[in-house]
Amino acid sequence: MQIPQNQFKRRLLSGEQLIGIWMSSVSPLLAEMLSLVGYDWMLFDTEHAPVDVAGVMPLLQAAATGSTPSVVRPAWNDKVLIKRHLDQGAQTLLVPFVETAQEAEAAVRAMLYPPAGIRGVAGSTRASRFGLATDYLRRANDEVCLLVQIETGAALDRLEEIALVEGVDGVFLGPSDLAASLGHLGNPGHPDVQAALKDALTRLRAIGKPAGILATNQADAQRYLDWGYGFVAASVDTGLLMGAARGLLSNLRKGAA
Repeated sequence: MQIPQNQFKRRLLSGEQLIGIWMSSVSPLLAEMLSLVGYDWMLFDTEHAPVDVAGVMPLLQAAATGSTPSVVRPAWNDKVLIKRHLDQGAQTLLVPFVETAQEAEAAVRAMLYPPAGIRGVAGSTRASRFGLATDYLRRANDEVCLLVQIETGAALDRLEEIALVEGVDGVFLGPSDLAASLGHLGNPGHPDVQAALKDALTRLRAIGKPAGILATNQADAQRYLDWGYGFVAASVDTGLLMGAARGLLSNLRKGAA
């Protein structure tokens, strides 16, 4: 038995434009449903969602029903959290709040087995097919994918040095936190924020580094795709549900009036 190839990583580095869905709920049923829709990637968030490390395992298992690759966002750039998510079978991690090249380097080291990194070795984990994947230790470093999240003005100032750290496969922009950092809390659509996001994309494309971003509605997602962002989370599951539920109720009440 062999470990799977990281198809998300291969497609990302080949320059394909990948449309994803962001999952903040903790339901394996929803994870399984969304894995069947056909998105190019789906992300399980543990930073701002009420799911702990153990709760990610059933999400990954449910998502394996479909063909959509899973990405996990650890709660923090922490070597223990990174190790545990990798052992669970996650191959791609989005590490939040990276502000310096040194922080990016620490994330890289946490992702990789020695001598390239410091990841601890466990013999029987879901990642190694519980010890049945005899090639796991030999191939694991090649199959993991590290995305780092840029969320502040200070990080934008160091964008190139962060992005060019060896082992960083892509850079993800967080519009909401960036807006707050730039003095526009709650308004990622502010012209200053949008200009910063577009400039970041231009700078990342100039150095050949894939750029990603989170959108919360179709219009924003389409704009970011049109600009040329390489991997775009098109919406958030909880937002889609709330939007549909509110829209249905509003339409029915209007019809009954």
